[in-house]
Amino acid sequence: MKTKFATLLVLLMLVWPASFVAAQESVKIGYVDTQRIFRDAPAAVKAAKKIEAEFSRRDQELQNMDKQLRGMQDALEKNAVTMSDTDRRAKEKELNELAREFQRKQREFREDLNLRQNEENAAIIEKANRAIKQLAESEKFDLIVQDVVWASPKLDITDKIIKALTDGK
Repeated sequence: MKTKFATLLVLLMLVWPASFVAAQESVKIGYVDTQRIFRDAPAAVKAAKKIEAEFSRRDQELQNMDKQLRGMQDALEKNAVTMSDTDRRAKEKELNELAREFQRKQREFREDLNLRQNEENAAIIEKANRAIKQLAESEKFDLIVQDVVWASPKLDITDKIIKALTDGK
């Protein structure tokens, strides 16, 4: 029984590498750089401009509020010596309330911005995945991977996907 198993194992070890090499020769693999799609695809560029326009007013309000806070802080530091304790405490309270309001608005801004970016990125990825699937079927790919540490440039099909996204808009 042991000799039959050993013979089978040796035979398998001889055949397996040959079949593996043959399989490798017929496998077509591609790689897609998702970050390039987010950076270079027309849909991604359009989405970034749309988000920028959507959030520019709130960003400007935050910048103005930051300038106001800095001005109040400078005025308080400059005039603290000459102010009465009551006036100084009132100005400090006003400054602290404005600082809390600024931090709250800043946090809400970041959360809303991240949410919108994630929504737009999800839509872009959905379109890209459809384009990848179509390319895989039309060009007979066996495997297409995204976001790997390194891939040979000859496997990179990102330009084809960006073109498909451009053509499909």
